[in-house]
Amino acid sequence: MEQKWSLILATASRDLYEEWATVPDGYNHLLVRVRQDRRLFDQEESLYSYLRKQPGEGTYTINVPADQRIERVSREALLTVRFAPVKIQRPKALKTFDYPQFVTLYAVEVEEVCPPALEEPIHWRLLTTHDVMSIEQALQVIEWYKWRWRIEQLFATLKKAGLNLEATQLESPLAIQKLTILALSVAVRTLQMVEGRDNCDINASVTFDDEQQQCLSQMAPLYQGKTQKQQNPYPPNSLPWATWLIARLGGWSGYCSQRPPGMPTLVHGLRRFESIFYSWKLSHN
Repeated sequence: MEQKWSLILATASRDLYEEWATVPDGYNHLLVRVRQDRRLFDQEESLYSYLRKQPGEGTYTINVPADQRIERVSREALLTVRFAPVKIQRPKALKTFDYPQFVTLYAVEVEEVCPPALEEPIHWRLLTTHDVMSIEQALQVIEWYKWRWRIEQLFATLKKAGLNLEATQLESPLAIQKLTILALSVAVRTLQMVEGRDNCDINASVTFDDEQQQCLSQMAPLYQGKTQKQQNPYPPNSLPWATWLIARLGGWSGYCSQRPPGMPTLVHGLRRFESIFYSWKLSHN
């Protein structure tokens, strides 16, 4: 029988020795961005200095998106990758607890080569229970870590900013589990729209079936303004075209000068669209 396992991603705030010592087993792995320099077992060097001395095993490039909040422009970053097995020593504060003297992990360091002036360079130090014995395995771990932001966005959609599952009055764990599974479908569709709202190469069929696209096409003239600035600027049946209409249903003005529609707006618009779509479908049947 094929063994299944789960990957637990954690932010730097969850870089806890207690989790390293208790969570991993035959079915669960951990991948965490390092929050603090760690003491290594039976070595004078710390984790950071030990990693720094490891040879670069390879390089690769990533596209760093622009971020107006921190005045960052988009760029292509060249990264070097180092990795090594390490033994993390138990912190002195945990001496009285029944934790092992050390845990054996794999450390991966990703550092930007020649970053632009005045730009903060990319520098990640990751610890994982996955084997990292080759550059291919290191790149896989890095790719998993890069999913963290999308995973956080998905769960943010389920919470107060979107579907507000935390406000449910259900008490049965099974009922809450079923509700969450249903809500995940909406959360995934919302995340698809947020991620693809500017990419005209993505077809609307990623998120909406043929009937839903027909409904959107018939609705489109009602939600476009009289001026050119309030016209849907995207090609029909592309995902940005559909996202623009859903955002209008959610209360967005449609002006390009306004901030792009976020999760709460799209969740509200998607709710309204589902009601309209069911009525549209009944009338056509």
